[in-house]
Order: sequence, then C-alpha cells, then structure tokens
Amino acid sequence: MIHHLSLGVRDLNASAHFYDGALGALGFRRVFEDDEAIGYGLNDDEDILCLKQRDTASAPGPGFHIAFAAPNRAAVDAFHAAGLRAGGTDHGGPGLREDYGPHYYAAFLVDPDGHRIEAVVKGPSA
Repeated sequence: MIHHLSLGVRDLNASAHFYDGALGALGFRRVFEDDEAIGYGLNDDEDILCLKQRDTASAPGPGFHIAFAAPNRAAVDAFHAAGLRAGGTDHGGPGLREDYGPHYYAAFLVDPDGHRIEAVVKGPSA
C-alpha cells in the first residue's frame, strides 16, 4: 500500500548519521542521496524512507511512529544500540511487548528531530 515515506529533518547530516546506524542494523542502506535528501531501502533508487532537509521541520505529535521490520531479535537489539550511539534517545529498550502479542519483540527510539521509530520482529524464536 505504501510506496515510501518522507520525513523532514532540520540537519540532514545528523539525521543521516542516526539512520545509517539504526537502519543499517536492520539491513537497510542508503539507496540514493543528493544535497537535499537521502533515501534508505534495499535496492538502488528504490527508497522506502526518504529524509528531506527542511529547516523548519518538526515531528508529528503523539501517536505517530514508524515501525521497521527486523529479521530477528538480535537485529532489534543492534538497532537500539546503534541508534543510541548515533544520537538517538531511548523510548523503550529491546524486549517482549506481550500487550501486542506473545512474540512481539521490539525496541523504540526517538531520532534527532523527535520522530519516533521502532524495530520489531514477531515470532517465537525470531
């Protein structure tokens, strides 16, 4: 249903540093970039998430977040650790979230612009 999502960021370089680490831990990479934007995904020129330099950008309010699929629990752990190292803020460390299901394993971060993101994997031993 969704082709890609764009986020406005105030400092493209700081945001790129954060997303390189957090999304890199999940297997995503930069698939394009120019002076005003950086796209992340799996294949060249096919971005799933695009960061766009916008000097007055602000994150959406409470209730909005983006959840990225992780291949396994170790990737969720790595996402959280890499995001913290790259300037993110903890919004819920890696662990089971049984309110969402018995095998819902996730971690939550806030990026340098205040966007809330999550990495999640579902499965008994994923």
